[in-house]
Amino acid sequence: MIAAVKDKFHQLFGKEPIMVSSPGRINLIGEHTDYNEGFVLPAAIDKKIIYAIALNGTDTCNAYALFSNEMASFSLENIQPGGGWVNYLKGVVYQLQQLGREVKGFDCVVHGDIPIGAGMSSSAAVEGGLSVGLDHLLGFGLDRMQMARVGQLAEHTFPGVKCGIMDQFANLHGKKDRVMLLDCRSLEYQYFPFEFSKTYKIVLVNSMVHHSLASSEYNVRRAQCEEGVEILRQFVPGISSLRGVTAAQVEQYKSSLPPKVYDRCRFVTQENERVQQACTRLQNNELAEAGRLMYASHDGLSRLYEVSCPELDFLAGLAKKRPEVAGARMMGGGFGGCTINLVKIDQVDAFGSFMQARYKDQYGVVPDVYVTSIEDGARVVTA
Repeated sequence: MIAAVKDKFHQLFGKEPIMVSSPGRINLIGEHTDYNEGFVLPAAIDKKIIYAIALNGTDTCNAYALFSNEMASFSLENIQPGGGWVNYLKGVVYQLQQLGREVKGFDCVVHGDIPIGAGMSSSAAVEGGLSVGLDHLLGFGLDRMQMARVGQLAEHTFPGVKCGIMDQFANLHGKKDRVMLLDCRSLEYQYFPFEFSKTYKIVLVNSMVHHSLASSEYNVRRAQCEEGVEILRQFVPGISSLRGVTAAQVEQYKSSLPPKVYDRCRFVTQENERVQQACTRLQNNELAEAGRLMYASHDGLSRLYEVSCPELDFLAGLAKKRPEVAGARMMGGGFGGCTINLVKIDQVDAFGSFMQARYKDQYGVVPDVYVTSIEDGARVVTA
């Protein structure tokens, strides 16, 4: 893929680019906790966005998407939202300008193998890859957390998705065969070896139901959590997010919360506790226990947070009955996308075939199955 992107760049622009590899991400556990300042446990994976990029000496940015064979251009002056996929590039450039960095005109070709709408955060990969490329070309000297914040704010202000920082963080901080515990309040993080990479694979099964985080439901969930914080602040003074509340406290003050708000708060506070428990289980090589926490996470996402769908519930339920699967749950924003499954390496093919056959019987569609590995974060690479 790197060679194809570089060749296309040569054809279109006739000069030598730098190459950037920018990964998608999985999240073992910790869903919808990031914008509540909670804990997440993501990792970068081997599905990626590739950039070829070079400066062009003008005030115009030209971007060619190899995945759709489309060219788009925009001026560095008065950047405005709009324009489909190029909106993410505009957002990054705009946010770099807001940081006081002088962005110069560039040409780029972008391509990737991250399935769109599958919950692997192709948008963060697009954002992180461009930040890394421009930082390298223009010597901005940004650290990785600054770049993650650029991507997050780009998503807030251009596509209009009020996402947390997990996706951008994972894209930029990934390390091979490591998962990352991120505290989304302090932005402190630590790496944990994924010790099971020789015996288990992370397998994603795509429901083929396309989700859009820009849909109203994502921002509705965020607003419901904020409503819960406002109410709970009467009883737990000084809190600024659900991170400052325990699951026991949500239960204690249940009668003061509207039923849906109670459900959302209950899920988030329980999920924060599950993430921390999962880290302990992984450190102790207790994969079966970590897997049980994943199943509990899915149950909460489906019943309490209501971001699953019948197709995802079906896939998670199928996986739970399989002895080769240590744990499974829906992954990502929800309303479609993938389930994440921890599957014994010698049973990966059989698992994939089983899931595809049963899903086709149920829904008339063959789901894509992605066998992934944990890889490094966004970086400049050689072709």
